[in-house]
Amino acid sequence: MRHRRTTAFILAFLALLSGLATGRAILFNLAYLLGLLIIVSFAWAWINLNWVKLSRNTRTRRTQVGRPLEERFTVQNTSIVPKLWLEIRDFGNVPGHYSSHVIHSLGGRSAYTWRINTICTERGRYQLGPIRLRTSDPFGLFPMERDFAATTHVVVYPLTFDIHQFALPIGILPGGDALRRRTHYITTNAAGVRDYAPGDSFGRIHWPSTARRDRLIVKEFELDPLADIWIVPDMAIFGHVAPKTNTVKRLSDLPPWMQLDEFELPETTEEYTVAIAASLAQYFLRRDRAVGLVGYGQSNEVVQPDRGERQLNRILETLAVLRAQGQVPLADVLQAESHLFPRGTTVIVVTASADEDWALAARQVARRGLRIVSVLVNPESFGGRFSAAPLASLLQAGGMGAYVVNCGDNLTAVLSQNGKQAGYYTVA
Repeated sequence: MRHRRTTAFILAFLALLSGLATGRAILFNLAYLLGLLIIVSFAWAWINLNWVKLSRNTRTRRTQVGRPLEERFTVQNTSIVPKLWLEIRDFGNVPGHYSSHVIHSLGGRSAYTWRINTICTERGRYQLGPIRLRTSDPFGLFPMERDFAATTHVVVYPLTFDIHQFALPIGILPGGDALRRRTHYITTNAAGVRDYAPGDSFGRIHWPSTARRDRLIVKEFELDPLADIWIVPDMAIFGHVAPKTNTVKRLSDLPPWMQLDEFELPETTEEYTVAIAASLAQYFLRRDRAVGLVGYGQSNEVVQPDRGERQLNRILETLAVLRAQGQVPLADVLQAESHLFPRGTTVIVVTASADEDWALAARQVARRGLRIVSVLVNPESFGGRFSAAPLASLLQAGGMGAYVVNCGDNLTAVLSQNGKQAGYYTVA
């Protein structure tokens, strides 16, 4: 297009020089025609680019693998002059989310809207935008563009599976010592009273104390005397197996609500580890247990135990960006973060490592009164060299049950096994 514009200028200049040299009217007319063409083309492109509004409406900033990401774009022409051609190019990095569009004609004082529905296939935190608006004149002499630099982000949570019953070690009560920890939730355990602070719910006001002291007094609560559950996904680079293929299964052209059941996890130990950790967090939080997370990936992530839907979103958001790029072995992670686990805590380890060293570290942690549950993602089934079977036998011999997950397994069925199927032994 730049060559076209240069050619038009050269031809107009040569026609003008030839007309001045020869005095022939046809050359002057040609020079005037080319000059008028250049002026009209520039004005056309400039008007096309201006008096245009672009809005982007993302239905939700939080979605999940296997679920749709829906966006609506609206381009509005605020002038009375029609727009001949507009190209909207989106520079977001959501995999498979192709929201760029071309508008061939947009009348004066009118708007054009289109929707984009994309089934999310990869977890992570992605950028939406910036957007570039491009246009030109009918002859392509003056291509122009305008940037809309505003950007937002969308978080794609990992895929989760419904677990019906996850077996914990037999012979140990699921309760434990009272934690004596204050909480902003209203529980059945009232710990005392204090003065009202801005933001406190009126449902927490203790009216007898308020009447007695002539000022607002609210109740304080403690967490229920249930042991915390810590989920420790092994995100060290050691032991994880790369995918057998670099392609992702393509979804059919069915509507989004019909494609959810067709989605399958990528055949990587990393994705299986993250999906299992997310599913376990969802299972226990829905049963009103306090769940925490420790993951050493590209960064060290620690999510303190808590309850409720907000805690689930916090854990899923952490797992969404956690990658198997850690340099700290699982055994060292358990030793470094052992101060977070009070006596009676249940620690669920999800790992694709077949190294038996961390089993010794788990046994030492268990001697402090902790309950260790392991979910072993068998690297051999993903094309790795080592099998998780010897490690599972070692853990079971130490009184610690182990779930073994192979590539292609139904995670709902495997993780819903009873204690005997999971290899638990009665602990005295």
